[in-house]
Amino acid sequence: MNNMSSQTRQRMLSAFTLLGFFLFWEIACLVSGVSDLVLPRPSQVALVLIDKMPLLWPHTVQTLYTTLAGFALGVMIGILVGVLIGSSRLAYDVAYPLLVGFSSIPKVAVVPLFVVWFGSGTVPAILTSMVICIFPVVVNVATGLASTEPELEDVLRVLGARKHDILWNVSLPRAMPYLFASLKIAITLSFVGTVLSETVAANKGIGTVMMIASGNFDVPLVFAGLVLLAIMGIFLYAMSSWVEGRMTGWAQRKTDLSMG
Repeated sequence: MNNMSSQTRQRMLSAFTLLGFFLFWEIACLVSGVSDLVLPRPSQVALVLIDKMPLLWPHTVQTLYTTLAGFALGVMIGILVGVLIGSSRLAYDVAYPLLVGFSSIPKVAVVPLFVVWFGSGTVPAILTSMVICIFPVVVNVATGLASTEPELEDVLRVLGARKHDILWNVSLPRAMPYLFASLKIAITLSFVGTVLSETVAANKGIGTVMMIASGNFDVPLVFAGLVLLAIMGIFLYAMSSWVEGRMTGWAQRKTDLSMG
């Protein structure tokens, strides 16, 4: 009961904090008289969302689809590369410097290359979303695999376990918390990659809508696009947290520190 009441208080506090933020934003805009071209009020953004949702909905679906496709591809590649690097010293020495160098390249620089290779549209957006989320997955998976104690591996070898048995039954389960931590980062980065590509080389998606709206000085519509991106990001982050709690609950620390 205490745990449930604590969670309820936390959720209510979060809701009141969010409500207070938007209320402060609304009042600040009214008192200061700031122009809608600079900072629209939350009520104006809400009206735009309601009024133009039939227009925004196909673009929202397109951005969500592109992000999920790029995220899925990036996670699969990241897991494979992370397992390879984390389980082989030779692969670590060879591939990790290349991976760090590639991740250091600003992703906006690779969008024009994707456009030249695949044309404008959905494919460059998926690829940009994919490449931007590979690195955190690789690093976390490799770190999780490296966290297996050498003493435990020695004991398992003495008992007759082979290298792939240790990897599959011990190292990978221990790396799961690291993997889910990287997924929370990767899902937000995937949206960054998608919107980045949509603003450069696409004719559909929230990024395209925001680019056209900014060109027309329709700032409330730009903020409406930002709100939709935030809602999708929060939803996918919450889904990742829910799956993490079901699969790696054994590794999570207690958040209820109250006495009694």
